[in-house]
Amino acid sequence: MRFFGKTNIDFMGKRRLWYTVSLSIIGLGLLSLFVKGVNFGIDFLGGTEIIVRFDQGVDIGNVRTAMDKAGFTKAEIKTFGSLRDILIRTPEQSPGNEIAERIRSGLSQQFPGNPFQVEKEDKIGPKIGAELRRDAVYAIAASLIAILLYLALRFKFIYGVGAVVALFHDVLLTLGLVSICDGVIPQLNLELSQTMMAAFLTLVGLSVNDTVVIFDRIRENQKIFRSMGLIEVINKSVNETLSRTIITSGTIFVVLFVLLLLGGEVLRGFAFASLVGITTGTYSSIYIASAIVVDWTERTKKKAQLIN
Repeated sequence: MRFFGKTNIDFMGKRRLWYTVSLSIIGLGLLSLFVKGVNFGIDFLGGTEIIVRFDQGVDIGNVRTAMDKAGFTKAEIKTFGSLRDILIRTPEQSPGNEIAERIRSGLSQQFPGNPFQVEKEDKIGPKIGAELRRDAVYAIAASLIAILLYLALRFKFIYGVGAVVALFHDVLLTLGLVSICDGVIPQLNLELSQTMMAAFLTLVGLSVNDTVVIFDRIRENQKIFRSMGLIEVINKSVNETLSRTIITSGTIFVVLFVLLLLGGEVLRGFAFASLVGITTGTYSSIYIASAIVVDWTERTKKKAQLIN
């Protein structure tokens, strides 16, 4: 099945333009990360987190008053999708459910005529949170190293480098957009949690899958069209796999978009990051991974010519 007919798009001719676009977006994202920092979830910070749903909407100021009276002056309080859903996070911990009970008691006293239900309750120690942060970084780094080695053995070393640079690009761009949108669209729940880390690992897998398909076609076409230049071979390969890329990425995009709309508050961060990731992963397979192979090969040839 082909989504498009035969195409003849000069993808590599526009690669420097897309380098600029990518660097600009990543730069804005890094600036946002530097200014705003990273909004870690309870998974990585440690502490107690509770989500409550009131029968009627409440004012954040009144919730803050209730927490101050209960002794949680440093508690983080924010709406969680609507004025009825409130997320309360505090770094304080104690054995058992003492913290959660104090939070419930404070809310009950402050809102006697507005009953509520506890939707979610988490408690994680600071040591475990630090270990989870470290393990998350190790997981992404290990996956990138494994992909580099696999592609270097299956193709050429520069192909592996191009794929890994594209993956770094995808992770940085997605992380930057998550930072930019965090707080601007509070309904998305874009805090960095284990669920969000799962989204980053998912986008790494989706991106490298598309890259491998294109690299496979490039290798096949290089054997068939030996007299054709590398840029022409890559353009031809990308055009030949374009239909497959649109169908595969498009169907995943639709599923993730539905999950973003209907998956509930807990999964919206995962769905958003995955949506950005599948988009950037498809784009980077062409304009980052393949483009790096082109630029590196051309630069190597020029150096060889100067030496000779």
